[in-house]
Amino acid sequence: MKPEAIVEFYTRLAAANPAPETELEYDNVYQLLVAVVLSAQATDIGVNRATGPLFAKVKTPAEMLALGEEGLRGFIKTIGLFNMKAKNVIALSRILLERHGGEVPRTREALQALPGVGRKTANVVLNVAFGESTIAVDTHIFRVGNRTGLAKGRTPDHVEAKLEKATPPEFKRHAHHWLILHGRYVCKARKPDCPACRVRDLCAFRKKTVAA
Repeated sequence: MKPEAIVEFYTRLAAANPAPETELEYDNVYQLLVAVVLSAQATDIGVNRATGPLFAKVKTPAEMLALGEEGLRGFIKTIGLFNMKAKNVIALSRILLERHGGEVPRTREALQALPGVGRKTANVVLNVAFGESTIAVDTHIFRVGNRTGLAKGRTPDHVEAKLEKATPPEFKRHAHHWLILHGRYVCKARKPDCPACRVRDLCAFRKKTVAA
């Protein structure tokens, strides 16, 4: 996609949603971190359904440790991979208390040193909690990048690098959410809603769907 088309692409998404936000529900940065860790290979809706009761009880790493791994599993058993995720959340909560004074660190290196936190999770926390212009490539953004021609790549890291290079600075703060929401609700995996797409004419996807 040419630079002028990329500017227009983001301009239209921004006009429709000037201040996009995550759909994960949380009250503080620690809860956001936990929610993002739990969201791996799960839907935000499913995570919110589990974390609603959990976050009413647990708001800090200390409270999570008091709940314990078995207690946490009881809240998140409807989420995929809940056994491993419970183990990771308890472990990262302990590290936050022991090494970071109970606070979520603000650097990528420190975040990725936490159990269950990879590059994508770190990017989400840095973007949502701390306002950094990071782009976390999940399945939706990977699909949108490749399908539209905005940023084609064989791996999420490759697509992230392409997006970092192609996205104009004025759009980087919210690019992650514009792209993920576009992929979640319009540029869907099985049947993209091309007739409703506001960037349809800029998109390189050849098998565009038509209105019923």
